[in-house]
Amino acid sequence: MAKAKTRVFKPTDTSIIGMMENTLKQNWNRPCVTNYGTDDSYTYGDVAKMIARLHQLFRQLGIEPGNKIAICDKNNAHWAISFFAAFSYGAVVVPILSEFNIEQIQNIYDHSESSLIICGEKYAKGLQARILNIVDFTMSDQSQGIDMSTFTDLHPDDVHYFREQPEDLALLSYTSGSTGRSKGVMLPYRSIWSNCHFADEVLDFMPGDNTLSILPLAHMYGFAYDFFFAFCIGCHIHFLTKTPSPHVVIKAFQDIKPVVVIVVPLILEKIVQKQIFPILRTRRVRALTAIPILKQVVYRQIRNKLYSSLGGNFYECIIGGAAFNKEVEDFLHQIRFPYTVGYGMTECGPIIGYEDKHLFVQGSCGKAAPRMKVKIDSTDPQNQPGEILTQGTNVMLGYYKNEEETLTAIDEEGWLHTGDLGTMDSSGNIFIRGRKKTMLLGANGQNVYPEEVEDVIATHTIFEESIVVQRGEKLVALVYISEPALEHHGLTHETLQQHLDTYKRQINSYLPAFANIAGIEVQEQEFEKTPKRSIRRYLYS
Repeated sequence: MAKAKTRVFKPTDTSIIGMMENTLKQNWNRPCVTNYGTDDSYTYGDVAKMIARLHQLFRQLGIEPGNKIAICDKNNAHWAISFFAAFSYGAVVVPILSEFNIEQIQNIYDHSESSLIICGEKYAKGLQARILNIVDFTMSDQSQGIDMSTFTDLHPDDVHYFREQPEDLALLSYTSGSTGRSKGVMLPYRSIWSNCHFADEVLDFMPGDNTLSILPLAHMYGFAYDFFFAFCIGCHIHFLTKTPSPHVVIKAFQDIKPVVVIVVPLILEKIVQKQIFPILRTRRVRALTAIPILKQVVYRQIRNKLYSSLGGNFYECIIGGAAFNKEVEDFLHQIRFPYTVGYGMTECGPIIGYEDKHLFVQGSCGKAAPRMKVKIDSTDPQNQPGEILTQGTNVMLGYYKNEEETLTAIDEEGWLHTGDLGTMDSSGNIFIRGRKKTMLLGANGQNVYPEEVEDVIATHTIFEESIVVQRGEKLVALVYISEPALEHHGLTHETLQQHLDTYKRQINSYLPAFANIAGIEVQEQEFEKTPKRSIRRYLYS
């Protein structure tokens, strides 16, 4: 059976800013936001006082509710405080991914018509904008700043914020652009509210629980659940301010012991592929797993070790944000690891599909989330892939200053065209087959989904990254192999060439003839990626 949920939001909670206000009042003395591994930590009361100071500054700067305030920095406590202040003021928040370069940041600031950007010095250099330093909250021209000594006597009863209308614009989130240029997604307050209620319906957070924020706060998946929903509940949010390598992530999970683990596939894949698969492939462990009874013992020990390495205090591991490697998912299913795979996109703030781990069907990404509908644009949705369409409370208003793209994305009946191809079984489970923009047409007219071919390529661990492209009527695999991977397989760049044909034959033996690759090309550098670690496919051909 699914886990019994402890609901925190009341049916009368119809204002997401009202929920923010209530959580500050009710959790005044609880820890709120902390930079992991440092002394930078603030209680909910501290955050309320900082919000009051920033509201005073916004008024001094002539910023009004409905104006836009951009934020650009790596995940940290002051990013969180900046967001809470702008959001509760009634400003439209424009989160900018810290991985963007100065030209992209400038373009987003200008395109969004922001009145202010809150960022660190690294992002302010060369930026033509009105800038508030995120470290000490002073204006870059030293004209104004907030007086840190004011509002020290603020009390919970003094906290009163702006009240929104559900259809008003709340966030202007610029997509990370894995298949094209970044677009400004207009998310209304109803979308943020609905996503938070979804989380309250399916997750079991309680005030005081620990969460670990790893994913970029300017990306809706990381923003919605590790961060904003956790705040509304009264959790203690820890920010991983370092690059999330497997070693750093595991140590943080073990120290913080979060109540839920929310990751993109790459993080879990690296842990499994680099730390677990090598053990499974040793002669001794292969011999043990060849015996059914001992195999279950070995798998149970591995499951417990993996669970413990991620803190050992979570109900389930929720994976989303990109395609999940089939070999890794098969393994997690075999060892009965508590995981589920969700489905969403920035345009839905982000959730579209989810299912509890007990009901989750392997290979799927759940069923339509509460207040959302999903259908497949196909005459035979169970067998013939079609575009995944969704409709509901979470769906965006459209793309900012881009009516043409908006009309393409949302049809006259209000269905959002996701650009993803999938099927759906009779129970409503969604199975993603690939991206509409990446689907390739084989020489014999068969649809080829490059992600499925790439899953087979990934079974050869020497290939750390791969994408499949089409050249004429042929499919070619572009791969990246690091020096450590070459050394691990006892190869050099010269001897590698002698093995590529063998790898190609082995890969093709697992694929239908129409999806066979004609060759493998080794790239010298890692593929360029979006902040959620998806390869920017449109850059390669």
